[in-house]
Amino acid sequence: MTLRIVAPEAHHRADWDRLYAGYADFYRVAQTPEMRDRVWGWVHDPSHEVKALLALDEAGRAVGLAHYRPFARPLSATVGGFLDDLFVDPAARGQRVADALIEALAEIGRARGWSVIRWITADDNYRGRSVYDRVATRTPWITYDKRLP
Repeated sequence: MTLRIVAPEAHHRADWDRLYAGYADFYRVAQTPEMRDRVWGWVHDPSHEVKALLALDEAGRAVGLAHYRPFARPLSATVGGFLDDLFVDPAARGQRVADALIEALAEIGRARGWSVIRWITADDNYRGRSVYDRVATRTPWITYDKRLP
């Protein structure tokens, strides 16, 4: 599959919605259209840190998405990139769409002087982890969440 990686534009909204809803379903997260509206707004707000990439197939249909943002790394006095969301249309899996999105983000990171691209995934995301094990190094860090009211 020949892919083109782009920043989403207004005419990509329906494809982005479809992919982002699929991502939420994969992680069993209840997500409303209003929530997607908010994230779509962030992605297109020049002053907001969250940005996005879409992987387009030969027909121009979005088959993968990635959301990312910079993050400060005080201990190393550098800035890194955080890959918040990565999702590939189930029909396009196995065709290196995730690899292409991660590499496009790495190119952005190199251009911006980032020291690392970092992401987390669910322990039982075996298919995704097989990609991640191929393109990056698994860290020994354990993640915690403290929920805030």
